[in-house]
Amino acid sequence: MMGVILIVAGAALSLIMTMAWVVQRRTGNSGWIDTIWSFAVGLVGSEAALAPIREQDWPTARQVLVACIALAWSLRLGVHIMQRTLRGDDDPRYKALRDEWGDNFAWQLFRFLQIQAAAGFVLVISILAAARNTAPLGWGDAFGLLIIVIAVAGEALADAQLERYRATPGAKDAVCEIGLWRYSRHPNYFFEWIVWQAYPVIAIGFPHPNVFGLIAFVGPVFMYWLLVHVSGVPPLEAHMLRTRGAAFGAYQRRVNLFFPGPRHV
Repeated sequence: MMGVILIVAGAALSLIMTMAWVVQRRTGNSGWIDTIWSFAVGLVGSEAALAPIREQDWPTARQVLVACIALAWSLRLGVHIMQRTLRGDDDPRYKALRDEWGDNFAWQLFRFLQIQAAAGFVLVISILAAARNTAPLGWGDAFGLLIIVIAVAGEALADAQLERYRATPGAKDAVCEIGLWRYSRHPNYFFEWIVWQAYPVIAIGFPHPNVFGLIAFVGPVFMYWLLVHVSGVPPLEAHMLRTRGAAFGAYQRRVNLFFPGPRHV
């Protein structure tokens, strides 16, 4: 059964990201890629979470809980990116890729989006591992839910502070350094990473530990690597250095890269 769920999830993510490629080619706005990816991971993850553990079984309370938190995360993030996309804002990371790939941009992008589908598949594994914990509900589920609430609220707050700053005069030539952005250069990414801590907590459980749940750690480990070393921080920092220059360089010296902490003199 698990094998079938994973095959269907992988195929669905690949198909959806193919649709995202078509949307980008028709609109010219790469913001739709991350919008669709966010909705895809939440939708496919929740469907996988609700798949019967045994034939003809109804979903358990934990399966419903996991499906709901996956959808809530997906809806919040996807709507936020969609609002930015509807304003016509294109993602600077994709602009850099367009410049790098030149005439091969279309087909290189298709390949890249299939890699994104694979990344989403890794995260779905984490969601699925949490949903397949068959122990009775316990403190682990409550703690996991608390982590999700704090993380989604923190990410939403960071995004709102950045949007408010962008609306101020002179924002295009300066660096956001209000609220959470005083203590981390990427607080939205930090809280996005925290989101994925919830699934191992639920998957392992307490007071009835589930050893199989350790596989759910693939989500936060992979997300940290993706955000900090691959497609999150590096291209965004490079863009900020190109567009903000010395102002961003000074910000880098004052504020931690990822984990919130005291400001440096």
